[in-house]
Amino acid sequence: MTTLTAEQVQALIRQGVPLAEDLDLCIDRLDAHGVLARVPFQAKLVRPGGTISGPTIMALADTAMYAVVLSRLGRVEMAVTANLNINFLAKPRPVALMAEARILRLGRRQAVCEVSLYSLGNEDELVAHVTGTYALPL
Repeated sequence: MTTLTAEQVQALIRQGVPLAEDLDLCIDRLDAHGVLARVPFQAKLVRPGGTISGPTIMALADTAMYAVVLSRLGRVEMAVTANLNINFLAKPRPVALMAEARILRLGRRQAVCEVSLYSLGNEDELVAHVTGTYALPL
């Protein structure tokens, strides 16, 4: 585990990924088990049908994977998404969207991650499940 704090990881992400600032993305927890990331509810993120948009859900999942990689390896800003698979499972409620990310396998050249997304206060019902791979710089 690196010595980066949740606040430092959040700052790195917001500096390097302007969309994270627009979404008001927060890193709430960073520990040996993984990362808990959050996007507060905003009406501008809702699509027709009254649900949080798919691009918002994917952005949170991808950013949570980036955060868990940073939490494990430190300042590796050039780590990039190589693959992201998402299954949308339920309609998010009009509350903050939460993402719990963890690393399944960490190698020299890639990190394989898993993210569970849910509406705040409803941890038992997944909104989406994501697996992805981050390519790591040499």
